[in-house]
Amino acid sequence: MRVTIVAVGKLKERYLVNGIAEYSKRLQSYCQLHIVEVKDEPFRDGYSQTVQEMVKAKEAQRVFKAIPERSFVIALDMQGQMRSSEEMAAMVERLGIEGWSHIAFLIGGALGLHTSLLDAAHMRLSFSPLTFPHQLMRLILLEQLYRWFTIIRGESYHY
Repeated sequence: MRVTIVAVGKLKERYLVNGIAEYSKRLQSYCQLHIVEVKDEPFRDGYSQTVQEMVKAKEAQRVFKAIPERSFVIALDMQGQMRSSEEMAAMVERLGIEGWSHIAFLIGGALGLHTSLLDAAHMRLSFSPLTFPHQLMRLILLEQLYRWFTIIRGESYHY
């Protein structure tokens, strides 16, 4: 299985870089992982809704270009479906059985994902009704990916 994470913006915090490196290493025996960072657009608090939508639209153009062809696309979105780790593991396993050899996860920037990306995704996934920093979501997603693969293989990490 190939997994691509397309994320808006660069990581700056060392603790996130270290955590992502650790889970990326752990995932090597489960999947081919590729993380693509696309440039984020500068913005300031107080920008109008119209300007914010323009910022997200520019970021979306870059994200679309980074999504691998013929991949099952999952957009991380607070309004998406919430699923348990077991449900997501079963879904990842089922996707492989159905012939999807590539899954792409989309993580927006500080303003989130543009509606064009949300509409184009096969699935919108929410990890929680809580708001998390978009950079932290990369680490959370990698930990969950690792958990899902250990569930699929019946390994003890999850239990």
